Amino acid sequence: MTKLYELTIEQAQQKLRSGEISAVELTESVLNRIAAVEDRVQAFISVQADAALDAARAADTRRANGDDAPLLGIPIAIKDAILTKGTTTTCGSKILENFVPPYDATVTARLRAAGAIIIGKTNTDEFTMGSSTEFSAFHPTRNPWDLARVPGGSSGGSAAAIAAREALGALGTDTGGSIRQPASFCGIVGLKPTYGRASRYGLIAHGSSLDQPGPMANSVMDAAILLKIIAGHDPHDSTSLNVPVPDYPAELRHSGGFDGLRIGVPRDYFSAGLNPVVEKTIRAALAVAEENGAQLREISLPHTDAGIPAYYLISTAEASSNLSRYDGVRFGLRVPAASMWETYFETRAAGFGAEVKRRIMLGTYALSAGYYDAYYLKAQKVRTLIRRDFEAAFEQVDVIFAPTTPDVAFKLGQKVDDPLQMYLSDIFTVMANLAGIPGISLPAGFSDGMPVGLQILGPALGESVVLRAAHAFEQATEWHKVMPKIE
Repeated sequence: MTKLYELTIEQAQQKLRSGEISAVELTESVLNRIAAVEDRVQAFISVQADAALDAARAADTRRANGDDAPLLGIPIAIKDAILTKGTTTTCGSKILENFVPPYDATVTARLRAAGAIIIGKTNTDEFTMGSSTEFSAFHPTRNPWDLARVPGGSSGGSAAAIAAREALGALGTDTGGSIRQPASFCGIVGLKPTYGRASRYGLIAHGSSLDQPGPMANSVMDAAILLKIIAGHDPHDSTSLNVPVPDYPAELRHSGGFDGLRIGVPRDYFSAGLNPVVEKTIRAALAVAEENGAQLREISLPHTDAGIPAYYLISTAEASSNLSRYDGVRFGLRVPAASMWETYFETRAAGFGAEVKRRIMLGTYALSAGYYDAYYLKAQKVRTLIRRDFEAAFEQVDVIFAPTTPDVAFKLGQKVDDPLQMYLSDIFTVMANLAGIPGISLPAGFSDGMPVGLQILGPALGESVVLRAAHAFEQATEWHKVMPKIE
């Protein structure tokens, strides 16, 4: 009873429903945990303690009156790139330091409707542009497994909060691996849904054809519980898919494990630059799957090497367009100057950090007259080839097993001055965003005392089979039960 913050969402649901614990007790336990470790981890930009306790008391009253909403009384953290009505949403940037949204993102509204208690807003690389959460305008977040290392990014705050047990679940966003890469670095579960499976309405846009919100948690079942809540069609989002949402948790309770599952092993992902211990860990995960009834098949994704250049042309081009709205006129920071143009210049110079400015300039160049066809248009053609690679692969296999990242979490400051090395952290994750397919990262072992993530990819709208494979691996291993000791 003294460590309620260590409960999974599934366990907490059972205890709340049985009356063994109250939402207030659970929320107080989580807030006390935040108070105990947050000064070292720094996972949050803001914590809404009073509002969370008010919501917990309301949840207990609702339950006493017979309400049994699926997340009633469960403390959840939300990445600060997702709008929360009445609560400051900064996207990790000084330009939005005092921005209070007048409405909720759709995924936020669905969590609230399901009874979730929003405990706080988690740190992010500015405008979700980064792989380490060092590019937040407020502070870097630290990895709970080693406070001298990064938690990954850009959803590093959410990943660190889950690993440190500062929330029972969290939402992140994934543009090129921003859920899965930090999940790998922090030893938790992170799921990027199919593009369009969860609404982007109320996400602060980075790359509009790539962004997707998704769940982060300490178990595959918890990720399935959260996905069921946030998924589904939304008329506010023109890219939202109008297809039925399966009952993911119920499917997991009755899944067939690995039996008969065809797993693809992409030879292109096991190449130079992959940490040998990471490769050994993923090979061991493949052996676990095979021993439990899966069939392994080597496959090829021949355009893997083109993923990073295509991604960083498309994403920066879209970022250049999306971030043009921050002009010091409509919302956010305003630095007054003598003319309209000078106001634009001064506001953006003061409000944007170095990494955001770098990507805006790259994207603007790629979209400029004379370069559009050579860069942006060609990157879109490569994207089509990458999608076709996956379509061909999924004609032969049900899911693909691969490393989430080429190495474990690196030291704080190690790659800040080397953008290319930072970008290469996403080499195995950007492909799923370019192809629009779902992917999950879950704990598969350790290297040098740091977590290693197994990435499982599936076909478009194949979240059910991805979750099935991830759950089967989780049930066959103990890696997800290991917790960091925060010094």
